[in-house]
Amino acid sequence: MNAIEQWINETFSNVGVFSSIQVTFQMAVCSTAVSALLGIPLGLLLEKHRFPGKRILVRMNRTLMGVPPVVIGLLVYMLLMRRGPLGAFRWLFTIKGMVLAQTLIITPIICGMVYSYAVRTAPAIRNFAVTMGADPMQTNWLMLREMKNEIYFAILSGFGRSISEVGAVMLVGGNIKGNTRTMTTAISLLKSQGIFTEGVALGLILLLMAFLLQCLADFFRKEEISVEND
Repeated sequence: MNAIEQWINETFSNVGVFSSIQVTFQMAVCSTAVSALLGIPLGLLLEKHRFPGKRILVRMNRTLMGVPPVVIGLLVYMLLMRRGPLGAFRWLFTIKGMVLAQTLIITPIICGMVYSYAVRTAPAIRNFAVTMGADPMQTNWLMLREMKNEIYFAILSGFGRSISEVGAVMLVGGNIKGNTRTMTTAISLLKSQGIFTEGVALGLILLLMAFLLQCLADFFRKEEISVEND
C-alpha cells in the first residue's frame, strides 16, 4: 500500500495534478459563465430580429463553432503578447488569458445552439404569449422557461468543450506547473514524456470529475422540476 501511495504522490506531484485540477475548473467555470452570459442573449436576439446580413452572420457564427481552438489560441496570444493591443493587461500566461481564449471558443457554440433551438420553438411560444396578452418582458421570461432544457444542454456542451481544450490553453497559458497547467495539458505533457499509464489515469480522473458534475447538475434540475410540479 505504501508503494502505491508513493507512486501516486510522485507521479501526481511531478506534473502538478492537484493544482491542475484547480486551474482546470476555475478556468472552465469562469469561461463557461461568461460565454453563457454572452451567448444566450446573442442567440435569442439573432433569432428574434431581422436585418440585412443576418444569413451571413449566422454562417459566420456556425463557422466559429467549428474553428480549430489552436487558431483562437494563436490570435489571443498575439493580442496579449507584450507588443500586442492588449499587452498592457499582462494576461499572457495567466488564467485570465486562458479564460479569454476559452470564451472566444465557447461563446459561438452556445450562441449557435441557442439560436437553433429558438428558431424551432420561439415563434410558437411568442404567438402563445400574444394570445395570452403577455407583455414583452413576460414573453421573454416565458421563452427562457420553455427553452431551459435546451439552454442547459448548450451550457453543458460549452463546459465540456472548455475542460477538454488543449491547444488554445497551451499557447495562451504556457502550461506552467502550479500556475496555468490544466489537466489536459498535464496529460499532453505525460504523453510527450512517454508516461502513458499515468496519462490514462489522469484522463480517467478528468472523466470521473466531469461525470460527477453532470450528475450534480441533473440532480439540481430534478429538484427544480419537482418543486415546480408540487
